[in-house]
Amino acid sequence: MNEKYTEVLSQYELEILDVKRGRGAWLCETNKGLKLLREYKGTLKRLEFEDEVFSQMEEAGHVCVDRYVRNKEGELLSIADDGTRFIVKDWYADRECNLKDSKEVLCAIERIACLHRILRGIEFKEEWNLGSILVQKPAEEMERHNKELVRARSFIRNKRKKSEFELCVMGNYDVFYEQAMEACKGMAGFMENGETEKEYLCHGDLNQHHILMCPHDVAIVEFNRMHKGMQMEDLYHFMRKAMEKHDWNLKLGMAMLETYSNVLSISAADRTCLYYLFLYPEKYWKQINFYYNANKAWIPSRNIEKLKDLEIQESVRNTFLSRLK
Repeated sequence: MNEKYTEVLSQYELEILDVKRGRGAWLCETNKGLKLLREYKGTLKRLEFEDEVFSQMEEAGHVCVDRYVRNKEGELLSIADDGTRFIVKDWYADRECNLKDSKEVLCAIERIACLHRILRGIEFKEEWNLGSILVQKPAEEMERHNKELVRARSFIRNKRKKSEFELCVMGNYDVFYEQAMEACKGMAGFMENGETEKEYLCHGDLNQHHILMCPHDVAIVEFNRMHKGMQMEDLYHFMRKAMEKHDWNLKLGMAMLETYSNVLSISAADRTCLYYLFLYPEKYWKQINFYYNANKAWIPSRNIEKLKDLEIQESVRNTFLSRLK
């Protein structure tokens, strides 16, 4: 371990037993449990916001999260001699949620619902209106992505000699672009009519990497994108990853919705929001966006397979969408 990290850890009331690299940070075995030491480039206000929310979450109910550890001076940030800033937080020596395991997926969904229920009870404070709290609305993000799809198609159309990936794009573009337009228009109208759910605090980046399966509980970590918004976006992001792994299995999709609603009711507005989020062909956009912003002279064969898989899964995906309406 280099001198800088040793210097930072000396600022904490911790006895260091072992240190190793992990998750782009240092995992530290201490006399007070496992901790994670990481360089921090955000603002102190952002840290204070997250820490205050964690405190209120702890008071409201039992949710395992990666709370920050204050140093000997009671500060959330610790600074090395060269000015580099670090944070230390609680961590868990457990594996990520296995999306291929339906039982683990449903267990994670239950904890997501519990997290959302607790976050709904936290009153948003005016001083929390930081730049990092203000995120793009779903309809605006969809519109931006649609413009990117159009630019990429125009680029491909003008190419005289097209690669296999580009031919694949031209072959299925109309189907997915139509979905993208319908989702964008529907979500915009939904939001303009004031039908959206009330905005609450959201995790902001929920996927299997941020859900750790502990022996007797489930930990949810990495709240650095937490913001005020629609909690259905959290649910959608996790559900979509799981559904893709299970080829849009309808039974699993309905079980996830039922598991969530057993903890926190899903309203008609919530379902409408979920429908438009799922209708948008996000994975298709990601493949096109990767292509347009990468070296177009060579596209990995795996990306071509992903495009073809989207076509194959389209009928089962549509079956799931029909049940969301």
